[in-house]
Amino acid sequence: MRVAGAAKLVVAVAVFLLTFYVISQVFEIKMDASLGNLFARSALDTAARSTKPPRYKCGISKACPEKHFAFKMASGAANVVGPKICLEDNILMSGVKNNVGRGINVALVNGKTGGVLDTKYFDMWGGDVAPFIEFLKSIQDGTIVLMGTYDDGATKLNDEARRLIAELGSTSITSLGFRDNWVFCGGKGIKTKSPFEQHIKNNKDTNKYEGWPEVVEMEGCIPQKQD
Repeated sequence: MRVAGAAKLVVAVAVFLLTFYVISQVFEIKMDASLGNLFARSALDTAARSTKPPRYKCGISKACPEKHFAFKMASGAANVVGPKICLEDNILMSGVKNNVGRGINVALVNGKTGGVLDTKYFDMWGGDVAPFIEFLKSIQDGTIVLMGTYDDGATKLNDEARRLIAELGSTSITSLGFRDNWVFCGGKGIKTKSPFEQHIKNNKDTNKYEGWPEVVEMEGCIPQKQD
């Protein structure tokens, strides 16, 4: 009897040890798989982060060099969506900010610091060009000037206003017509014509919207004014 009891005990212990061994092996395999999956996910996440394209100021396509201001701007879309002007990741004018309007929208920026000096819009359809001319005359040397049209920016423009804008570096202002879309970045005291200007004529055969051309967009890097 004692021998039989001892044999049963040995068998029971052996079964227990075998069961424990099998469970531990299965658990270890699952742990290894879980850790493997964890490391794999971590590696994929790291790779995804490393391949994600970088974002530059104002959403422009590449970083600006040192001592340059990044900017991006768009004209209005028909008479529905207002223009947008961004400088150094700061939205200066937009429909969301509720500081844009029909006509020519203007943002003035300090050429040394990049700080905003003023934002205004001038109705060139139903308004008076005289306040716009006085505004243009008051701009100080070294000021960066960004302009964008919304709806119609040309009907009330006269020769004097066009000349003052041309002195800021614009080439297209002389031919800006009714409901043309136009964006421009120049400066007071500039010695040459600005490279930052886009202009699309209002043409019923090519217009994207009924009565208006497509939106014009522009981005770039403005050299910081040096002492």
